Amino acid sequence: MRDLMVTSPRLRTEPDNSTTRLETTPARVTGDGSERGSLPGLSAGRAATITVESVSKWYGDIVAVSDVSFGVAPGVTALLGPNGAGKSTLLKMVAGLVSPSSGRILVAGHPPRGESADYRRLGLVPEQEEIYPFLTGREFVRLNALLQRLPKPDQATDDAIAMVEMGDAAGRPIGGYSKGMRQRIKVAAALVHDPEVLLLDEPLNGMDPVQRVRLIDLMKRLGERGKTVLVSSHVLVEVERFAESILVIVNGKLAAAGDYRTIRDRIDRHDHVIGILTDDPRRLAAVLVADTAIRSVRFDGPDRVIVETNDVRRCARIVPALARDHGIRLRGLQPADESLTSVFAYLTER
Repeated sequence: MRDLMVTSPRLRTEPDNSTTRLETTPARVTGDGSERGSLPGLSAGRAATITVESVSKWYGDIVAVSDVSFGVAPGVTALLGPNGAGKSTLLKMVAGLVSPSSGRILVAGHPPRGESADYRRLGLVPEQEEIYPFLTGREFVRLNALLQRLPKPDQATDDAIAMVEMGDAAGRPIGGYSKGMRQRIKVAAALVHDPEVLLLDEPLNGMDPVQRVRLIDLMKRLGERGKTVLVSSHVLVEVERFAESILVIVNGKLAAAGDYRTIRDRIDRHDHVIGILTDDPRRLAAVLVADTAIRSVRFDGPDRVIVETNDVRRCARIVPALARDHGIRLRGLQPADESLTSVFAYLTER
């Protein structure tokens, strides 16, 4: 995990080998209220809009988040982890909806909980359906504009709806929306007051491919405009499309922090299992087994070969080339071990 950290926190493995802990030096508050320091997730010299220091959250005997520290700078950052890892709890604490049991959280240099002026810096898209089904999409977004006491709520409402391309459906009750449409109108409501920080909890769930592309493009544009966008996801390949940096949460702990390529490189150095669909699996298997990058080959049904490789990038190059050279038709090639269990095992091994 050391080579995944983009800052230089000291790492210490506990004697019982239970977890790798992050020891960070205090962040320094700058004149604009942001912070600089050695928090995981921050590149050298970058200022943190969101600061999370030694934060834990427990509910009775259940520990949802355990001693997590990181910083989030302007741009798009992914909070990646399996379901139940603590992502939603972290986002709620950053949004000020839930208080930490220990540690501290700052947004633009201020605690996010308790002051209405601080809430106006934030926009939150929760995973849960926090909507009123009897309201139209326009009424729902306008309600948020009124709650934010915007001077021109109607104009702000129209602008936010246009950003998520929901103009044609804005006059319909939300109760009749598809899941993807509800996600988009929630994003519009979160953006209506033009917040400095946008928190999105699994925003791509339920969206069709076109909707996903458009929302990803919107998130990237917001990051380019200097907004701080923190997006939770449990899908590794999804994160690649929008995140500049990644925070990996496993069992309530920070497992890794860095850019996508660094984390992907770490994963690619491990043995991988790849499934190949082909019209001639036995002949393809005979060709592949002679290459040093292939550790094993087995058959999975009449048209599928499963290969284990110790060089996933070489394997991705040689399979199409060898199939072409031997006149073997390929119908598909994809990793067979990209489950989050496998991915996070790669990232957290010591």
